[in-house]
Formats: sequence, structure tokens, C-alpha cells
Amino acid sequence: MRIKIIDGSNYFKGLLLLIRQDRKITESEILLMKRIGKTLGFEREFCENAIHEILDNKHIPDTIPEFSSIELAKKFIKDGLSIAHSDAEVHPSEEEWLRMTAKENDVDSNWFEEECRKASVSSHLPEHLEVDSLTVTHS
Repeated sequence: MRIKIIDGSNYFKGLLLLIRQDRKITESEILLMKRIGKTLGFEREFCENAIHEILDNKHIPDTIPEFSSIELAKKFIKDGLSIAHSDAEVHPSEEEWLRMTAKENDVDSNWFEEECRKASVSSHLPEHLEVDSLTVTHS
């Protein structure tokens, strides 16, 4: 799926905001965020700085990301659930963040609950992420 730069930026920023919801960033979250940043075409140093500074950066408000399509919002939510479950401890604020993202992007609540159920069965570092199927375009 081809996406515009703004959607790629919202994807990465939205996941950064997700990992700060529980006020701690785990090693598994760092690994996944670096992988996602690389896939979206962000420089390694930018990603590392953003990940390590997100907890203390008060200049980035917890604004729910809006995407150009429901399909992209669903990919974001699936990746968000993978990240939230990667440390085997989903904080209620992480799930609520993703629930609000689903609502903001008109994603069906039944679909969201089913994805939460599926994600709860597999709490480990995923081999495949939805972001792997995205290509950021500059037009």
C-alpha cells in the first residue's frame, strides 16, 4: 500500500505516543519502533532520539492520529496492538489510546475488539508488522 509522507509521519508519531501511554518504554518497544521508523524511511538517529525523548517531550501533545483511509488506520491499530503486547503487559491506557484511534478514524468497534482478542493470544515480538506492507511516496 502506498501512503503519503504525512500518513507515514502520523503513523510513527502515533506509535510514539502509544508507547508513552504507560509512562515506560521497554526494550521490545524500542526494537519495534526502530524497525517501524526504518521501514517508513526515517533516519536511524532521528528514530532513536524520538524514542528516547518521547516520555519527557511535553511539546508533543497526545493528539489521536488521523489517517487518510480506514485501511491505513486498521494497519496502524494492528501494529499498535503488537507493540502494546510485545512486553506481555498491556496497560489500560495503551488499549484506550488505540480504541480512541479506532473511533477517530471510523473503524468499527467490533473489528477493534476482535483484533484486541487476537493480539492478546500472541505476546511476543512479531515477525511481520503491518507497516512492512507500506511504501511512503513523496508525491
